[in-house]
Amino acid sequence: MTRQCEQRVRRLAGVVVLLGVGLSQLVSPWFLAIAAFAGLNLLQSSFTGICPAEWFMPGCETADTDATADDPAV
Repeated sequence: MTRQCEQRVRRLAGVVVLLGVGLSQLVSPWFLAIAAFAGLNLLQSSFTGICPAEWFMPGCETADTDATADDPAV
């Protein structure tokens, strides 16, 4: 993952956490589940190296995509 992609993923995670906390204060405490989900996703991605947010962001190719792009046999 490129540095620019890492920054985008971290920004997205921060926005999701802040959104969840803000909505929990304004609407319902159940919106804290959004912040918890983002936190759990960050935790699992630190162990596995797989982040689903990368799949949806333009310009964030995974290592598999980069490897096959340079390989003429694929």
